[in-house]
Amino acid sequence: MSKRFHPKVLFVASEVAPWIKTGGLADVAGALPYALHELGVDVRVLVPAYPALVGALTATPRVVAEIPPVGALPPARLLQVPAYAGPDGTHSPPMLLVECAALYGRPGNPYLGADGKDWPDNDLRFGQLSRVAALLGTDENPLASQRSSPWRADVIHCNDWQSALAPVYLAQERKLHAASVMTVHNLAYQGLFPMARSAALGLAPESVSIDRAEYYGQISFLKGGLACATAITTVSPTYAEEIRGEALGFGLQGLLSARAAVLHGILNGIDTAYWNPVTDPYLAQRYDADTVAAGKRANKRALQAELGLPVDDAVPVLGTVGRVVAQKGFDLIVDAAEAILAMGAQIVLQGTGDAAIEARLKALAQRYPDRIAVRIAFDERVAHCIEAGSDMFLMPSRFEPCGMNQMYSQRYGTLPIVCRTGGLADSVTDCTPETLAEGSATGFSFHPPTADALVEAVGRAIAQYRSPRAWGTMQRTAMTRDFSWTASAKRYVEVYRIAMGLR
Repeated sequence: MSKRFHPKVLFVASEVAPWIKTGGLADVAGALPYALHELGVDVRVLVPAYPALVGALTATPRVVAEIPPVGALPPARLLQVPAYAGPDGTHSPPMLLVECAALYGRPGNPYLGADGKDWPDNDLRFGQLSRVAALLGTDENPLASQRSSPWRADVIHCNDWQSALAPVYLAQERKLHAASVMTVHNLAYQGLFPMARSAALGLAPESVSIDRAEYYGQISFLKGGLACATAITTVSPTYAEEIRGEALGFGLQGLLSARAAVLHGILNGIDTAYWNPVTDPYLAQRYDADTVAAGKRANKRALQAELGLPVDDAVPVLGTVGRVVAQKGFDLIVDAAEAILAMGAQIVLQGTGDAAIEARLKALAQRYPDRIAVRIAFDERVAHCIEAGSDMFLMPSRFEPCGMNQMYSQRYGTLPIVCRTGGLADSVTDCTPETLAEGSATGFSFHPPTADALVEAVGRAIAQYRSPRAWGTMQRTAMTRDFSWTASAKRYVEVYRIAMGLR
């Protein structure tokens, strides 16, 4: 990146770790802006002022602007937090908060009520977030007129459907406005609402046309963002290709194919400070690539003992942590479990999700109490212990835009067994005679997503596990891969440059 290229970027998200988190988007919003900041980007993070977030901040937000009402979107205030603690404890970019008690003053999940259903006014809640984001990229930006440090975004970086109307609002503007980048974390969630809500959202008729946000008679926040954004990114190169096909395009494959020239696939990074076996406080014994054999052995014994499995160094332990749903392939694990056990392995699982799959997992654990341990819950400490104490990590997702656990696993020398899709295909190098010979193998991949294919991959992995020297080489290769956010952030800076017409 040129030292003279320091764009002003507004990073817009509906959740941000560690304060408000329901999935991987929060991790990205908590880490990528920090990495961009370290590269010299003048980045600010915009999120709703959820009570839990405001209450957890150590710095007191100050009011920097009043946002007038539009349509049924109520008035709001823009707050600014000067700086907040980044992944390594240093100060990260300023955070901007959209304060509107009528829309965001609710406890718990940012999208769902206590009944587990979507809030009925989610269109207004995230329409407001998008509208404020767009405002900060126009000549009417209230921050541009500040006496001290005036600021106007050069690029509005939107993430998933919750902020996807921002490029649509920008397209309505007749005045100079910022470029926009639309990042798709999961195309399956598109933000669909009745067309009758367009006036309430302050959308002009041309904004809900077939060329913008109209989708089979409804408003699609995500389609509007994809149609109007200056550039589009997804969270892995393979996923950028997959969403242009019918199987994973979710009805938007035609639009994405038409916009292929501005579509970029950038693999997510991970928090390498937090996921680090050298410093991880949850581990029975810390280790690095040079001490992986002893470290894994100590953590494996601790994991087996804690989960009530026989402590045995020779038994391969296959672990997994995640949402217990079909998309993540947990039903494939159930279907393959007895064949895997027949290979002499133990299986440990932690997660929550689909009740029917949970019941099948618990039944397996009851049938094989000395071979399978199942925890229908989520505990951060146990998640780290599974990563460190397992020999292999099962991740047979049917589709996975990026995925992070396969990267965590490689950091811990726990070789992943993955379905060859999305970010899994981009971040795991399958063990073959060729990759073994060149020293690049870091895991095992299979396709199609079936129980038989999973069993075959597990068989290959266990056979390799029986060769300690080759296994140790694979572990060290996996542990030294660079999954930091720095590389990803550099790619995003190039996309910003392109979006601003500077390339």
